[in-house]
Amino acid sequence: MARAAQQQVVVIGAGMGGLAAAIDLAAAGLAVTVVERADGPGGKMRTLPSAAGPVDAGPTVLTQRAVFDDLFAAAGARLDALAPLVAEPVLARHFWPGGARLDLSSDRDASAAAVAAFAGAADAAAFRAFAARAGRLRAAFQAPVIAASRPDRPGIARALLRAPGLLRAMAPLSSLARVTAASFRDPRLAQLFARYATYVGGAPDRTPALLMLIWATEEQGVWRVDGGMHRLALAMAGLARSRGAAFRFGAEAAAVEVALGRAAAVRLADGTSLPAAAVVCNADPRALALGLLGRPAAAAVDAAAVAPPSHSAHVWTFAARLAGLPLLHHNLFFPASPGSEFADLAAGRMPRAPTLYLCAQDRGAGRRAPAGPERVQIIANGPPLAGAPPDPRRAAEEAERCRMQVFTALAPFGLRVDPRPDTGSLTTPADFAALFPGSAGSLYGPSPHGLTASLKRPTARSRLPGLYLAGGGVHPGPGIPMATRSGRHAAAAILADLASTSPSRPTAMPGGISTPSATTARGRSRSSAS
Repeated sequence: MARAAQQQVVVIGAGMGGLAAAIDLAAAGLAVTVVERADGPGGKMRTLPSAAGPVDAGPTVLTQRAVFDDLFAAAGARLDALAPLVAEPVLARHFWPGGARLDLSSDRDASAAAVAAFAGAADAAAFRAFAARAGRLRAAFQAPVIAASRPDRPGIARALLRAPGLLRAMAPLSSLARVTAASFRDPRLAQLFARYATYVGGAPDRTPALLMLIWATEEQGVWRVDGGMHRLALAMAGLARSRGAAFRFGAEAAAVEVALGRAAAVRLADGTSLPAAAVVCNADPRALALGLLGRPAAAAVDAAAVAPPSHSAHVWTFAARLAGLPLLHHNLFFPASPGSEFADLAAGRMPRAPTLYLCAQDRGAGRRAPAGPERVQIIANGPPLAGAPPDPRRAAEEAERCRMQVFTALAPFGLRVDPRPDTGSLTTPADFAALFPGSAGSLYGPSPHGLTASLKRPTARSRLPGLYLAGGGVHPGPGIPMATRSGRHAAAAILADLASTSPSRPTAMPGGISTPSATTARGRSRSSAS
């Protein structure tokens, strides 16, 4: 095989994992081509039009800023120069029926004072204990799980042996719902902290208590991307392109072609074949298991590791005048009784009494509330798609029912939305299933239910040599920073594997990224593609 072909990498999908892999690989001197079926980068981090401008229709909560600072720095760029971030001191404002309200912030003392005013001194002390417990768990699992390219089971065991109390803090036989209920006297606080299970697409009563560490991650800071979340995806694509990566948008990957027992090319829907020494699949790994990228590649992942799918969502994106409540950038509206929501989801139904997340995109730290229409995203949890998509008539009925449920649920809180959007502003689980093949509409990859679920996710190296995985459906899991980490893990694996066979070996530089030799640097492709 010629050296140029040995250094060619094709990335399927321009989501956060694919973009991160493309940046690292292109910066290391490889010839990278990213193929994406959509018209632009971002994957789930997309926008939709509204009367007030593009509305973020995907993730809106950005944590772990250091992940992105490190990614841009490794490629010789500054994050703030390309996608400025603004810290949100108040992480979210939480509302309950009857007028109760609670702000939580990145300042633990401020959060504890707010909890004391909301629920009393005993629960303020309980909050401090819960936050400290979550912080210990996050610190213990950061190196062997969160930052590792694959879960380091011996490293986990060593962490537990070093701190015997850690096993008790994990509550391995308990759920997040049980731990939060035992931690707080006020059931509203248990309801709030149990909802962190939904960050990974799970139900609180079935998600391991260990995932309380998600709170510790959020407490370390939440940032807003100046210009909207999609700007971060655009900045990452621009950085990859500036380092030599080529992008082909509107180009759907039909199959990963296999030769001599390894991934050798990517065949597009138009019949074009792109030879590659390595392929990064930034799609839901379930698509591979289902054979959507060709039968030879179906065995690249363990089907049991990508099932069952996690939750989906009903997502509204629109512009309207909002009045009646002092909203922040991130807002949560809780139902009086949380149990029915997850019972409905378990039964495959749209929740009748949903928890609603509202992102007021044009509000936040340092901003005044807009005088006119503003951009809004509202999310209600939904079940993944079971079976075939509903027929058009049934789909229309379900969309109208969702509209009634969501905006009827908001009215008692005092929030006025003028005008209420029509169902054309709604993205349903069936829509997500169509946008992201093989996902069943799930937004978070495999379900997090069960103690070892997070350890079973596919990792960067698939079972098929030459095929690598990235995205929220693989280790270390869903969320913008986690998917970005997965792309960097895939890139590092490729660089290590190519270096072990190449006569012109890349040399490692700080941060685990490689830099090419003079020979491979001169051979780097800087071609552009549509």
